[in-house]
Amino acid sequence: SQLYEFALEGVALFIILWLYSARPRPRGAVSALFLIGYGALRFVAEFAREPDAFLGYLALGLTMGQWLCLPMVAGGLALFWWSRR
Repeated sequence: SQLYEFALEGVALFIILWLYSARPRPRGAVSALFLIGYGALRFVAEFAREPDAFLGYLALGLTMGQWLCLPMVAGGLALFWWSRR
């Protein structure tokens, strides 16, 4: 699971952000993409992890990590919308 996280959240997200930030972007757009990308990639990587023993699976069969990724993605979308105004 740590290798998946390194590949997704480390290498893949770095390349995406590096390519996106190569040109001038509105203020906050790169940060918004980081929040969206990290939250989404972490959500996917959480499927490979065993849930915490004391928490297990929560509502809708998601882990606590996946639930915490959802507001991160929502915050990134809001920041992206704000940066485009």
